[in-house]
Amino acid sequence: MIRHSHEASESWKNLNWKKFRKDLFRLQCRVFKAIRAGDKRKALSLQKLILKSKAARILAIRQVSQLNAGKKTAGIDGKKALKFEERFELEELLKTSGNNWHHQGLRSVPIPKKDGSTRMLKIPTIADRAWQCLAKYALEPAHEATFHAKSYGFRPGRSAHDAQKILFQNLSSTKNGINKRVIELDIEKCFDRINHTTIMENLIAPSGIKLGIFRCLKAGINPEFPEQGTPQGGVVSPLLANIALNGIESIHSYKDTSKIVEPSIRYADDMVIMLRPEDDANAILDKINEFLADRGMKISEKKTKITAATDGFDFLGWHFKVQSNGKFKCTPSVDNYKKFRQKVKTIVNCSNIGATEKANKLAPVVRGWRNYHKFCKMDGSRFSLWHTNHRAWKVFNKETKNDKQSTTNLIKKAFPSVSYSENKHVNVKGEKSPFDGDMAYWSNRNNKLYDGETSKALKRQNQTCGNCGLKCTSEEPVHLHHIDGNHSNWKIKNLEALHKSCHDYQHMGKRVIP
Repeated sequence: MIRHSHEASESWKNLNWKKFRKDLFRLQCRVFKAIRAGDKRKALSLQKLILKSKAARILAIRQVSQLNAGKKTAGIDGKKALKFEERFELEELLKTSGNNWHHQGLRSVPIPKKDGSTRMLKIPTIADRAWQCLAKYALEPAHEATFHAKSYGFRPGRSAHDAQKILFQNLSSTKNGINKRVIELDIEKCFDRINHTTIMENLIAPSGIKLGIFRCLKAGINPEFPEQGTPQGGVVSPLLANIALNGIESIHSYKDTSKIVEPSIRYADDMVIMLRPEDDANAILDKINEFLADRGMKISEKKTKITAATDGFDFLGWHFKVQSNGKFKCTPSVDNYKKFRQKVKTIVNCSNIGATEKANKLAPVVRGWRNYHKFCKMDGSRFSLWHTNHRAWKVFNKETKNDKQSTTNLIKKAFPSVSYSENKHVNVKGEKSPFDGDMAYWSNRNNKLYDGETSKALKRQNQTCGNCGLKCTSEEPVHLHHIDGNHSNWKIKNLEALHKSCHDYQHMGKRVIP
C-alpha cells in the first residue's frame, strides 16, 4: 500500500493508462459481439472478467473522481474528493468486495423544476459511484447490443442531434410533414416509478453485478414505493432507465412499401411520436400506457399533448415547426433561449470581476450554446446574439474606460463564432455502436463533433490523442492543448488535440507514459 501522498501522486500519474483503456475496450467489444451473436453465457463470463479487471477498476475511479461533471459532489459521507492514496485504497476495496458490494445511503438534494415543484437528486458516495461505474462498464456493451436504434439519450456515440435529424427526416416537405401530428409524450415521475422487478428481469449480468444493482436500487427507495425507482444521481441510473424503457419505440409502427417504419424518437424519458392523418393517437397512447403499466409507470395526462406539426412543439431545447409552405423549421426553444440569456446576463452584470474574467467565463457558455444549436435556423438578430453582444460591449467598454480596441478584442473572445449548417447533421448509422470495434467510423465521426483548430488537429493526428496515442472517440471529450503554454500562440506546431484526462495531466507537468 502506498502511504506517502507525493509517492501516490507520482504512481497514479504514471499508471499505464493507454494499456488500461485498450484492455477494457477489448473486453467490452467482446461482450457486445457475444450478445449480438446470441451467446449470453460467453457474455456473462466476459462481464465477470471486467468486474475483476484492474484496468476497469482504475478507470472507474478516475472517471468518478476526475472526469465526471459532478466529481466534486459529496455523498452521505461528506467526502468531495479523493487523495491519490485514497484512490489506490478504493481500488483495493473494489478488488476484494466488487462481487459483493454493499451500497451506503444516499444524500438527498432538492432540485427545482420548471413548474415550481422540486425533484430529489439522490447522490451516492464516491466509492458507490466508482462501483456503479465499474458495473456500467460491464453492463453497457451487453445492452447496447439490444437497444432500439431510435433511442438516443445517455448512450455512447449518440446525441440529441441524431434525434433532431430524425424529426427533420420525418417532418420535411418530402415526407408530407404539413399534414402530420405529433404526440409529445411525458412519463409521470419516470425515474421514481420504474419497477425494480422489470430492471432485474431484463438485466444482462452475472449474479455479482445483479446483487450490487439490486442493493443500489434499494439504497434509494421511497418508503411509499419500496419496489420502484432508480436514484437520480447514480452513475448507472440512466442506463437502468434505458433498459426498462427499451422497446417502447416499436409500439407505433406501420408498413411503407417493403419496410417497417417506426416514427418514434426517445431521449431517456422524453419521447416524440409522429403520426400520419390516418393514425389513431388514442389507440397508440393506450398501448403505451399498457407497456408502461407493466413497468410501474404511466403517462402524465397533464403534460402529454397531441400537436399538429404546423402548430409547433418543443423537444430537447428546440422548437420544431412545419410552416404553412410545408418547410420544416427548427430553432432554439423560448425556454432554452431565456435560460441561456440569463446565464450571460449574470456573468456580464457581475460586479465582482473585471471584463477580462467575464470574457473568459462567457466564452465556454456561448460556444456551448452555439454548438448545440448549430444545425438550427439561426439567422436574425435574436439567435445571432446581436442584442446580447451589444449589451456586453457597453459594459465591457465602460470597464475598459472606453478603450474600444480592448473592448472589441474582449467581445470577440467572449462571443466565439461557430459555423452553422441547418439540418446538415449526419446521423449515426442504424444500430451501430462504439463497441462494434469499427474504430475508423467512430473516430472520424467524433472529429465532426469539433470545429476550428481542434478539428484540424484531430485530422493531423489521424484522430488519435497527441499524448497517449489512442483513438479519440465520443467516450471522452477532446481538448486543444497549447504545447508551450502560451494561449496566444496559435501556430500549428503549438497545437495538439488531447483527451481531457491527458490534457489534465499535461497541466500537472506529467505526460502519460504509454
